[in-house]
Parts: sequence; C-alpha cells; structure tokens
Amino acid sequence: MNMKVDIVIVNWNSGSLLSHCLQSIAVSEADLDCIGKVIIVDNASRDGSTCVDQFSSVLPLRVIRNSENHGFARACNEGAAAGRSEAILFLNPDTMITPGSVTCAVSALSASANDHVGIIGIRMLDEFGETQLCTSRFPTPWALVGRSAGLDRVFPSLSHFDRSWDHKLTRDVDQVMGAFLLCRRDLFGSLGGFDERFFVYYDDVDLCLRAQQSGWRCVYFADATIVHEGQGTTRAVKDIRLFYLLRSRLLYAAKHFGPIGLVAVGLATLCIEPIARAALLIPRGAWTDLTALTRAYRRLYASLPSIADPSRRANPVSAHQGRA
Repeated sequence: MNMKVDIVIVNWNSGSLLSHCLQSIAVSEADLDCIGKVIIVDNASRDGSTCVDQFSSVLPLRVIRNSENHGFARACNEGAAAGRSEAILFLNPDTMITPGSVTCAVSALSASANDHVGIIGIRMLDEFGETQLCTSRFPTPWALVGRSAGLDRVFPSLSHFDRSWDHKLTRDVDQVMGAFLLCRRDLFGSLGGFDERFFVYYDDVDLCLRAQQSGWRCVYFADATIVHEGQGTTRAVKDIRLFYLLRSRLLYAAKHFGPIGLVAVGLATLCIEPIARAALLIPRGAWTDLTALTRAYRRLYASLPSIADPSRRANPVSAHQGRA
C-alpha cells in the first residue's frame, strides 16, 4: 500500500502566493493520488489570501481559520492534527511544487531501504532555476557567536547554510528547511510535534535535532524539486522578522546548550550583534533598516523574562508572523 501524505500550509497574509502554491499542487496529476488532505492553517490574515474556494473541487482542501496569530509552530501542529495520513508535508505558501515531486519524496520516505529515515527535504530552486542552499548543520554556540559578530562574512563555515557539498546530490544532513519538510506522522507524534515556544524560526532545527537524537535520519533528496521564493510573507516586517529570529535563537540556546554556551550566545546576541549590525548600516545611510533594528532589539529586551521562563510560549509581543 502506497503511503499517503497530508500537506499542511501555514498562511499569514501571503497575498497571491498561496493561490500559486495551491495551483502548482492542483495541476500535478502525478501527485494527487498520494495526497490525503491539503490543510491550510490561516493565522488571522487580513489580505483575503485564504479565499481559495476555487480549489475545493480539485483538492481535498480544508481551511482552519485562527482568530489570532498562533505562530508557525503551533499552526503546524494544528494542521497536522487535522489529518490522518502516514506522512505530513509542511509546505510554505511561497513555494511551487514541480509536478511529481511530492510523490517522488513520499516514495523515497516509504522505501524499505529508508526505514530509518524520518524526515526528508528536497532541492529548492530560485525563480531562475538555480539550486538554493537549503540544509544546515546543527548550530553550535561558537558558530552562533561568530554570526553575531559578523564573522560568517569572512568564514563561510560559520554561515547558516551548509556550503560544504553540492546540493544537486542526495545525502544525509543535519537539518532541512521548514519550507518543505516531509515527516513520518508516527515520528512527529512521538516527538510531540513542533515546540510551540518557537513562535517562528528554529522550530524546524529543533524538530530535526530531536528526531536525530531519537535515532532517525534526516535526508536531503535532490531528485525532487520545488521553486521557493523565500521571505514571501515577511519582507515588509523586517523588525518583527529579526525580533523573532533572535528570540528563537536564544530559546534554542536555552534548550540545547549548556550554561557556558547559553551565556556566550546570549551576550553575543544581546550586546555584540546590535553594534555589528549598526556598523554595517550607518555607513550606507540605511536609516530605515537601522530603525527596524532598533525596534527589533527593543522587543527582544522586553521579551527576555519569557525566554528565561521555559513554561511560557513564544508569542510575547506581536501578532506578526511568517517564515523566510
């Protein structure tokens, strides 16, 4: 029996991107047979982007409308709970499926040779058809300190994406991007889903890390592709995006690093990074970006009590949310 997959798409003011994403799924006849449900979880969008009734006749569509923004991780968990298929595909609205890629990825996950593969990501292309970097090593305290200081501009090994190999090849990796993350439902359930303390960002890193700590492999599968725009819903909210990125970094450090690593990442993020970022912006006269930087750090400093309290969820300040 072939494995079925539920597709979960978290939406927040994505404009026409969501319709384009659904259209790419609808026209891929090779993929429709393996899809159980297409579940859209809308985080209180105000732009009408969830007016997608035209796809109801061609896709097994369900739309969950939240009255407020629940964040990416929690919305993913809500979407996953609404399906029953053996696999779950978490898909960004700023992606377009290449015909047959969902079936190809699901077939790889269900192959007997891949019994210990729990998570699969696929090759991402930009609008020009060029392969994007979309895998990462698990972050270490010292790599994050280096990024805060801007050293990743000099030492590529410190950068977020893994640049050490050709992304046109299939291989085991530490982490794949949440823009296309295919996971076994039983694994997702055993891990308790995404950690909802991450409102957005680092939730996918955390999930892949916990999967590997449980003995599962994470595979980058280069034979299937999607087109990924990136930052499709967050370009207009730079301060919010930066705030949640930095906050999730501190949450990740608090969860997975020891005291020394946490202190190092905390000091670098809170003290060194704002100076390093401002030093790059001021000579260019990028005053709008500098204002966004200031706002982001004001929010970050205000959120520190909730970071120190592991019982509090990661939705401390704003209803804005998206994923790069």
